[in-house]
Amino acid sequence: MKYLTQFGLPLLSTLSIAAFSTAANAALLVGNTSGNNIVIFDEITGDFRGELIPDNGLLDSPDTFVYGPDGNLYISSGTTLENSAILRFTPKGEFIDVFASGNGLFRPYGVAFGPDNNLYVSSFLSDEILRYDGTTGAFIDVFARRQGIEPDGLNGPNGLLFGPDGRLYVTTQGSVAVEGIPVFGQPSIILSYDIATKAKTVFAEQPEPSPDSFGFVSFLGMAVDPLSGELLVSDFANGLRRYDFLTGTLLGELSTNYTSSVPSSSFIGSLTFAPNGDLFTVGFDIVSQIGSILKYDGLTKERFLLADANPELQRPIGILYAAQPVPEPFALGGLAIAAGGLMISRRRQ
Repeated sequence: MKYLTQFGLPLLSTLSIAAFSTAANAALLVGNTSGNNIVIFDEITGDFRGELIPDNGLLDSPDTFVYGPDGNLYISSGTTLENSAILRFTPKGEFIDVFASGNGLFRPYGVAFGPDNNLYVSSFLSDEILRYDGTTGAFIDVFARRQGIEPDGLNGPNGLLFGPDGRLYVTTQGSVAVEGIPVFGQPSIILSYDIATKAKTVFAEQPEPSPDSFGFVSFLGMAVDPLSGELLVSDFANGLRRYDFLTGTLLGELSTNYTSSVPSSSFIGSLTFAPNGDLFTVGFDIVSQIGSILKYDGLTKERFLLADANPELQRPIGILYAAQPVPEPFALGGLAIAAGGLMISRRRQ
């Protein structure tokens, strides 16, 4: 979003560089798994707006982040048994605490607060979904775990989402964790759980690989289209699949190949919707790991390259539309002030 500020100053001078901090009404938050930080991008212009959480030693390969019932930001972080945790930050990026950890949590990916007010976390390198108290962070139980090696099992749990029916939806990458190492070979599918009984069903089987991919499927993030009610699922290998939430029917695919190559020279992260239906996802170059942000029009689904190969995006995976004020630093400087007045145009998201 843009606004214009006018000053009337009967002065003749030069304004030296000054730094200010303001709050944007909305923005895109992106998690850098290589940069170990959370960055802010303008949801309209694609401009980089600074860091919400810098690389200060707290985050280790941050994956998914959501706003909790208390309005704070919950981030899955960690690559070892010792540092795997859900960290809690204020909306301004100030660290609060290690909200949930331990009890076998190993490389947390998906995070979701349930209708039972509990926090569900997918533990990728133990093939489990752990449940924690949504208020205190205390461990409750292992909600689900892989049983043996079966095509319809909890093989490499990734994204988590509670649907409008109150069920927990889980994407799997199709891997089996063996002593902390993912061994691929199982199909990537979408599971659905009844959180009262823990009964599991297969919502969607693995589809045909995207023609832009290297011939595999690796489901990742999920989001509900606020306009159509469809379930959108990102595929790390390329593409966004559209599903009917009632039947699980595959309705189509949105291309994410923003490169000129086939197969695409990029991989894809998670996805997020704006309230008006605009859709955003992130991708990164396979070699350089420099990322880009894609935007799809809510009505037409026309694709735009919102941020192209921006070095502030370092193997991005998580993305969140922040429909609440976030801090936004900006610089104002080198402005000549003429006698009689000054007009300054500045932009914020």
